Amino acid sequence: MELYYANQFSVDYYPGGYALISITGENRQLLVPKDADVPPDLDEDITVIRQPLQSIYLAASSSMDFFDCLDALDRVCLTSTKESDWSLPSVTEAMADGRIAYAGKYGAPDYELVLAKNCDLVIESTMIYHSPQTKEQLETLGLPVLVERSSYEEHPLGRMEWVRLYGLLLGKSEEADAFFSEQTGLLDQILTEENTGHTAAFFYITSNGHAVVRKPGDYVVKMIEMAGGRYIFDDLPGSGDNALSTMNMQMEAFYAGAKDADYIFYNSTIVGELTTLEQFLDLSELLADFKAVKEGHVWCTGQNMFQQITGTAAMIADLHAVLSGEAEEDLTYLHRLK
Repeated sequence: MELYYANQFSVDYYPGGYALISITGENRQLLVPKDADVPPDLDEDITVIRQPLQSIYLAASSSMDFFDCLDALDRVCLTSTKESDWSLPSVTEAMADGRIAYAGKYGAPDYELVLAKNCDLVIESTMIYHSPQTKEQLETLGLPVLVERSSYEEHPLGRMEWVRLYGLLLGKSEEADAFFSEQTGLLDQILTEENTGHTAAFFYITSNGHAVVRKPGDYVVKMIEMAGGRYIFDDLPGSGDNALSTMNMQMEAFYAGAKDADYIFYNSTIVGELTTLEQFLDLSELLADFKAVKEGHVWCTGQNMFQQITGTAAMIADLHAVLSGEAEEDLTYLHRLK
């Protein structure tokens, strides 16, 4: 498979419809077509996944959006995320209707339910390595486990390109390739334009009054840069102390670094969406003195931003519309606080 942005997986095709999937740092998976024989003497690190996949236990919540955009939610029978924690309408509807059931937390699934659903594949995030006994138990029960790493992609569009891997798994490669081409096409003009020169802060404020910012090099920062902006904390002391994508800042330090940002993007994912500028200013008395507040350039992300990886290109387009001064009304993933 020719990949354009992703570097955390690769696919090699073989005669007869076989495909060998290699995920960085993980075991390999051999995708075996319906009614085809499993090749003899496979390497020990190769897990067999047999098509068609009709009953998937999806514990990697960020992957659900790929199934949604490929019109394949009917292939998912179980999830490790409760209905109340989803912001994807089609998923909450499917759970309300009983088409997708909650199987318990990823580290403690209901094994009897998993077996009763005749699951033919388990898809986990790397969080499963905090509970290795769970992965071992699933494999002992005869279930192939694929640990996906889309969140480790450095390029924002690399995350979205994982739709092509899911398209392969589901027998929907043509649909996945067409979707990916359409989405990346949204950025053809944006990526050739000059940088706007405008600076942006992206953060949220915790209940104890700390500002949580993205570290330089984080994929959200790269989205801002691709959209034509410059992240206000592009040189952040202490950002390399651990592998986390965010870091906490005391409000005084945050104020000093971000008060002159041209635009503010408030991250609603953790603390909930804001609808008014008054709600925003209630978070800290220091915010009223920010340049972006005075000029009316405060925007809030929607709750759907991080659960809709397939909207990455549209999110970059939204950011560009704001940073270039073209956004007059609320956008797909952003709304202005007034």
